[in-house]
Amino acid sequence: MSVSAESSPLAALSAGGVSVWLDDLSRELLAGGELKKLIAEKHVVGVTTNPTIFASALSKGDRYDEQLRGLGEAGGSVDDAVFALTTDDVRNACDVLDPVYERSAGIDGRVSIEVDPRLAQDVDSTVAMARKLWETVDRPNLFIKIPATRAGLEAITAVTAEGISVNVTLIFSLDRYRDVMHAYLRGLEQAQAAGRELAGIHSVASFFVSRVDVEVDRRLDAIGTAEALALKGKAAVANARLAFQAYEQLLVDPRWQRLAAAGARTQRPLWASTGVKDPNLPDTMYVSELVIAGTVNTMPGGTLAAFADHGTLPAHAPTVDDFTTAKAHLVALERVGVDFTDVTDTLEREGLTKFEDSWRELGESAAREIHAKPAAADGDLESSTDTCSPAPRSATSWRRRRC
Repeated sequence: MSVSAESSPLAALSAGGVSVWLDDLSRELLAGGELKKLIAEKHVVGVTTNPTIFASALSKGDRYDEQLRGLGEAGGSVDDAVFALTTDDVRNACDVLDPVYERSAGIDGRVSIEVDPRLAQDVDSTVAMARKLWETVDRPNLFIKIPATRAGLEAITAVTAEGISVNVTLIFSLDRYRDVMHAYLRGLEQAQAAGRELAGIHSVASFFVSRVDVEVDRRLDAIGTAEALALKGKAAVANARLAFQAYEQLLVDPRWQRLAAAGARTQRPLWASTGVKDPNLPDTMYVSELVIAGTVNTMPGGTLAAFADHGTLPAHAPTVDDFTTAKAHLVALERVGVDFTDVTDTLEREGLTKFEDSWRELGESAAREIHAKPAAADGDLESSTDTCSPAPRSATSWRRRRC
């Protein structure tokens, strides 16, 4: 699939069957019209968020200040304020992406919001917050992000059974990915038993990429042999390709085929953490190497811009030989002394810690603004019009209010 002179790299990527999502959201992006521009000009058809993204958004500019002060004056807690800010932004993004949702029959046009990462080991609390987010945002093109911890697997099944669409996040290992797929199937089976319409339930499974190379390459550098160093920069793509092979294997499982016959939607693989962190690697590598029809690639703004500028597509999608090579690479890592199971376990722990730290930073930023004294009036009240907070409505009768 080479890029023709008449086609931009992002257009070619989209034409190749990859859904281009943006891994970023802020009130500035919404109010300034940049998200609409990315949809119109850069083939963006979805948005993902996480605590780190929201913490970064709150630290820049002043578009959140007035709402935070108002929430503080009303006596709300910091957690309540964070919940209000994030759900308002995600609701507004859902509205911007609604035309994409409609024309793709619900496949794309999605916006993801994550449950409080501090609840990742608590099934009941995760399920309760997933329900609260779903009801508060009140948009059918919402995804609730739930980390793929062992407790998260139970929560994924429970909320899927209730008809809530889920983006399963922080997946690093193949074994855990298989667990995630089966947690989704259990949820669908329970939804079917309860008489729910399966076609309305959607899901993606976010398989993290770049962090795998960061951790593996750190260990290879520590080993330091020529054999070890020759393996650098390849583990993440190999791991992701094997994840797609596992997905393909599930699609021929009779259990899935029974659900598909009843209208169930596949849980699409989503490539996350696609920003390249090693300057010695191509900056579009985790997009170019994972061009597989039917998958999603969510990119930070820098990666999206880089691919739009000079991204390339491979000549063909991964083949059986590519899967064999990927498996051989993981075997080679074990041979030189890299315990890949320990790598993925470490990344899951660190990922949760990073999101917890970002959530804490988000709360601290909100608390500072809640207790700050308002600046002298200067006539610029633009930020007061940036947020739409309509009263919740049923998912079947919602009326769109645009910002």
